[in-house]
Amino acid sequence: MTAPGSDGRSGAGRPEQVLEEGRDHDFVGRRDLTAWPTALGRLGARLAVGAGRWLAPHQVLALTLVVGLLVTSALAALAGGVYDAVVEADGVAGLDQPALDAAIGARSSTLNTVVTAYTDVGGPVGMPLLAAGTAIILSWAWRRWTPLVLVVATMLGSLALTVAGKAAVGRTRPPLAEAVPPYEHSASFPSGHSLNSVAFAGIVAYLLVRRLHRAWARVLTVALAVAFAATMGLSRVYLGHHWLTDVLVAWALGLAWVSVVVTSHRLFLTAHRRAARAPLPPVAAARG
Repeated sequence: MTAPGSDGRSGAGRPEQVLEEGRDHDFVGRRDLTAWPTALGRLGARLAVGAGRWLAPHQVLALTLVVGLLVTSALAALAGGVYDAVVEADGVAGLDQPALDAAIGARSSTLNTVVTAYTDVGGPVGMPLLAAGTAIILSWAWRRWTPLVLVVATMLGSLALTVAGKAAVGRTRPPLAEAVPPYEHSASFPSGHSLNSVAFAGIVAYLLVRRLHRAWARVLTVALAVAFAATMGLSRVYLGHHWLTDVLVAWALGLAWVSVVVTSHRLFLTAHRRAARAPLPPVAAARG
């Protein structure tokens, strides 16, 4: 997708990068997304720019996403490895049964119906539809591939982390007698609804705040994203479909994965900007 009136090439004769939003969208407020204040960030930027000498910027994005997914998958495996430590009564999981008991005490037939309908939004049917619809609408409205690429990459990675986590741990869900139907029978740890909602809300918030100029609008966007992810996770505990620790770990993994995707996109923007500043070879310049 290119901007209206564009012939697909930049003024310098370079092919337009379909994920490039333009310099105005390299900022969140006054924060330059291609500036790296920490030593680790500068190292990553140098590596991305170095890779950009051999790869196209979108290939740099793909490479960093793959590496980031491997790192986040290692975190998921680590979460499963330390699971035995947190299920002790004096650990985080000591909150599991009290949280479930509190949820049971708060239930009513009307609230059960409302929460079940809401949690279906984050389910295996609702969430893909919501993510796909959002990505397509934003890409169409902005005439850019960025929303589609980032949302799809984020949700595929989130799904992979959910599947890997459930296979590694295999925790049993709360007793069916304490759950609200319809019942679910897959492994409980981590909560897929919670992980996917954090991933979806996080990447959509990132896409939006890059285009919002007013601070209050950016704050409101982030607040709505947090509220969506938080209420989706808590709905799983309320319905008795997950233990509280399933949700807590899923939130942490979702945040880690969103951070990877955002960092990967920032590295893409950095490599793209540096590539745009580099002088063209004489032949290419003549053709431009």
